[in-house]
Amino acid sequence: MTNNTPKPKQAGRKPKADPCCHRLAINLNNADYAKFLTLYDASGLTDKAHFITSCIFNRQLKVVKIDKAAMDYYMRLTNFHSQFRAIGVNYNQVTKALKATFTEKKALAFLFKLEKATLELVNIYKQISDLTDEFERKYLQKNDSNQSKIDNQKSKID
Repeated sequence: MTNNTPKPKQAGRKPKADPCCHRLAINLNNADYAKFLTLYDASGLTDKAHFITSCIFNRQLKVVKIDKAAMDYYMRLTNFHSQFRAIGVNYNQVTKALKATFTEKKALAFLFKLEKATLELVNIYKQISDLTDEFERKYLQKNDSNQSKIDNQKSKID
């Protein structure tokens, strides 16, 4: 133990091989800062420094947009489809029960009522399908126009 070399510390975090030690400062006016914040929000990054370095060195940025209205609509639509499947299963069970428990005349009367309700259900499904198609047309147009605005703003910065 006559060696005077210091022992490596066991506590703390390990030092980086290439630490960031150079700092740059820029000044922006209100209009440029608003554009910067718009692009930063569209990038989805959590750190402004990473966003700036990505822009400076032309790294690819991933833009992730989550439209909560579209997600909500999609979830409700999925719920409707599962309900339609459940109705189909119940429909089969009801027809079997009608055939097994009632006379032919009474079973036919109940099946007639069931057929009317089924036709109403088909009409509702067609309306849902039409609304979905209309929503997709509007949503896709909105999505494409937002993407082109972001691309235009990026090209102005370059």
